[in-house]
Order: sequence, then structure tokens, then C-alpha cells
Amino acid sequence: MNQQQQSILLKSSSRFPLPPGVKFSYGTSGFRAEASLLESTVFRVGILAALRSIQTGSVIGLMITASHNEVSDNGIKVADPSGGMLTQRWEPFADAFANAPNHHSLVQLLDDFVKKENITLEGAPAAEVLLGRDTRPSGMSLVEAAKQGILSIIGASATDMGVVTTPQLHWMVRVKNKGIEASECLLGYIPQGNSNNYMNDKLIVDGADGVGGQKLEKLKSRLSYLTIDVRNYGDGVLNEGVGADYVQKEKVVPRGFGPADAGIRCASLDGDADRLVYFSVVPNSNKIDLVDGDKILSLFALFIKEQLGILYGPEDGKLNKSYQASLGVVQTAYANGASTDYLKQLGVEVVLTPTGVKYMHEKAAEFDIGIYFEANGHGTILFSNNFLSWLEIRNNELLSISKGSNQHNAVLRLLAVSKLINQAVGDTLSGLLLVEAILQHLGWSIHKWNELYQDLPSRQLKVKVVDRTAVVTENAETVVVRPVGIQESIDAETAKYPRGRCFIRPSGTEDVVRVYAEALTQEAADNLAHSVVMLVDKYLGFSSR
Repeated sequence: MNQQQQSILLKSSSRFPLPPGVKFSYGTSGFRAEASLLESTVFRVGILAALRSIQTGSVIGLMITASHNEVSDNGIKVADPSGGMLTQRWEPFADAFANAPNHHSLVQLLDDFVKKENITLEGAPAAEVLLGRDTRPSGMSLVEAAKQGILSIIGASATDMGVVTTPQLHWMVRVKNKGIEASECLLGYIPQGNSNNYMNDKLIVDGADGVGGQKLEKLKSRLSYLTIDVRNYGDGVLNEGVGADYVQKEKVVPRGFGPADAGIRCASLDGDADRLVYFSVVPNSNKIDLVDGDKILSLFALFIKEQLGILYGPEDGKLNKSYQASLGVVQTAYANGASTDYLKQLGVEVVLTPTGVKYMHEKAAEFDIGIYFEANGHGTILFSNNFLSWLEIRNNELLSISKGSNQHNAVLRLLAVSKLINQAVGDTLSGLLLVEAILQHLGWSIHKWNELYQDLPSRQLKVKVVDRTAVVTENAETVVVRPVGIQESIDAETAKYPRGRCFIRPSGTEDVVRVYAEALTQEAADNLAHSVVMLVDKYLGFSSR
């Protein structure tokens, strides 16, 4: 790093001192904290994003958001060239960089990293970073701090995309690096519906008083086949009694919903529009029947398997059967066991990964069609380039010999899904449009959809421990290998309950061990969870919940 670059960095970083007594850690959600503590971190991530852009020769994205957290919080995360999350290899540097105690140590750390990564700052292609933010009041000042960081690298440019959803920012990065003009969303790929086959064309959406509700309010005029009533799109407090996280955890109606909405299909977004759940209001009640991410995943898997079945069906004869697409579903141990059983009965390969979207996304990319969702409603569908190329060839073949046939329509549907769904990251808006298109195709109500399977009752608890690293797991966090003996004790306890399943895992952020249990009845799931909590206490020698 030359003297001019060092001088610029020393001067700019001195204006953004690290707040005392705070330690930052980069995780799946990036950096998050109370917004007033974040200026130095956001400035430093701006520098990191510029370096990442130079190293990859690609556009990088920075999103200012704290998703479903309360409005006083904020955060920042990096979108890599693919539109996915920052490579895990850079996360340790992000941590060290965010926590450098002063501007001199910051510049030294940066100089060492640039050398280690062989990043050439002189004569390299100019860095380009896209910036987005959600609707939080703190977002504008943090965007300015990020810009200052980016522009501290000579030749770097920062483009402010304004208020966007997190998935939109990730998608913009993805298409920009593919040479396509980046616009706000995938409007060109919204399927036109067939209202004659639709059981209920009204959808009520809780926008969590965030950016997603605002975007959907603008988008809905383009959906001639569907009536959308958007509520909570800016007139209340972000994520307060609203949003996908609140609805999924509390299982009650969000603010602005009530008994009058019984029987109508409802959906809830989260604050930055990367989570989606559906629900229906229980008559004469504020309770709901939840349709969570597991059910969304199951609907997508059912539809895609159906289309593949048509594509490879008996009509195919001796035509191109050379490409047999692999279809896989990715879940974590937190997925309800009933959903996993349903998917296996459907004949779909199910793979478990450790908890975290970054692990799920990586595993899903190993299939020609990989679907992943967490129960909280975060997930998407990935298509391999090879499979999409084969679909295009197949489409051209069928155009000439059997245009409009069932097989041809199946090809067109699969291509439409690949264009509609946001393959960069979980995206509420594209996910919602795909759910609506599939329900319309099947002619299903939300109640019919919810009857795919019945969730097993479950209970989640946590146990405070002295050192969470004393718990070591394997097999996607379903088996404990340390402390020795605890897994056998958990197995013995679980065997007492019909359809019992239980696992423990250390928290990634605090000294607690998380316990998940499910069984045939709620009472049994509760009892199993509490029994395993006692086992954790016994083996790890700590005491309170």
C-alpha cells in the first residue's frame, strides 16, 4: 500500500473512532448493534467492500439493515459478486477489522491483509460498491459512513440505490456482475394468471411497517389477476407487533388484522423483506393457523417435482432424455419432522446442514434444482447453469415438434420459476409471487395447502452454561460428540416418547445451549425438552434458564 493511500486511510478513519467497550462479530446477518454504535463499523465495512471489489474484479453490495430487529437497531452486511453472502474466508478479517482499537492499528491490519491476499491497489480496476438501506431512520447517516469508507480507497465508487429490500440489493449485485441492467425487482417475470382456476384471488399482506410493504404496495398494480391488500407498510413502528418473525413465533395476528379476516389468505413479510410466512386467521379469535417456511418449501418441492415428472414422462418417447436433473431439498435440524417425512414420502432427497442460511445455500447449489427454507420463512430455489441451458435446448426442440404440449408447458414453467425466484438470496417478494402462481396453478386454497401434513408439536428452550464451546456436534448438529455420554442420555430420554426427536446445539452468539424437542403431543414435547435441559445441566455443571 503506497504512502498516499495510507495517508488517506489514516485521516478518514480517525473521524470514525471505535466506541468504547463494544465488540463486533460478523455472522450470517453481518454486523448488528444499536444504531448509534455502528458508524465506525459501517465505515470500516465500506473499506472492506472496496477491497473485495478490487480482489474479485466485480461489483460488491452493502446493505444497511437489521432485518426483524427493533427499529433502534441497525446493521450492515456484504453481498459478494454472486449476490450471495460474503465468503466465509473473509469473516475473520471482518471481525478483526471492525474491532481494531485505533486508526493506526486499523491501517496496519489493512496493509497486512492486502499483502496476504495479494490485492493490488495501484493500477487495479476501480472498485464499485452498491449501497442499499431499509426504512430505519438511522439508515441515511450510516450510508454516508459506508460511502466514506468506500471512497477512502483510491479510485473506488459508491452508488446509492436508496431504500430497497435486502433481496433487491443482493439481486442487483448479481445481475450487474452478469452484465444485465440492475433494476429494483423481477417485474418482467411475474406470471400472468388464470383466474378461472383460482380458489380465492384475495391476499392480505402484513408489510411489517418496512421496505417490503412499501415495495409491494407499488408492485400490486401490476398483478391484474390478484387482489392484494397491503397493511402495515409505513404507518406504524417497524417490526413492532408485526412481521414474519413476530407472526411465526407468537402465532397470533399482527397489528391491523382481526376476526374479520378469517378465511382469507394472509402473508407476513419481515422488516427487510427476506422472510415470508403465510397464515389464516382462526374464526372469532386473534390466533392463527401458521403456514411457515417448511410448508412453503414443501409447496415448491411438490410443484417442481410435478413439472419434472411431466418433463420426463411417457410422452417423451425417444426424445432428449440425456439430462436427468437432480432435485434436492435442504433443511436444518430445526425443520419440523413432519415436513421432512412428507418430503421423503414425496420422493425428494432431503439433506440436513448446520443451522444458518450460508450453509443451506452452499448445499443447495450442489443440485441442479436445490430448494432450501428455514421454518422462519427464509429460503429460495437455486438452478444450475447446466440444467437451465438444457431446458433452453429442450424448449427449442419442443417448440418445433409439440408446442403447447404438457411437456412444453412444463419446460416453460420451470424456466419461468428460474427467472422469477431470486437465486441470490431469500426474497419475500419473489417468493410470494411464486407461492401465488403455484396456488393458482393447483387451484388450492390456503387451507388445502396447510393440509399437506400436520406439524408435530415442538418446544425450544435454552440453558445458560459457563462455556458453550464445551458442546461439540456433528451430523448437521443432530449428534453431540462432546461432552462424552450426553448423546446416549438424550437418545434414552427421546426413546420414551412416540415420534420423539431431540437435539442440542451451542448458540453461536452467547453462552447458552439450545434445546429442541418434538413429539406426538405438546405435553410430550415439553416434557422431553425439560428432561434434556436437566441433562445439559448435569453434564455441563451450570444452573439457570
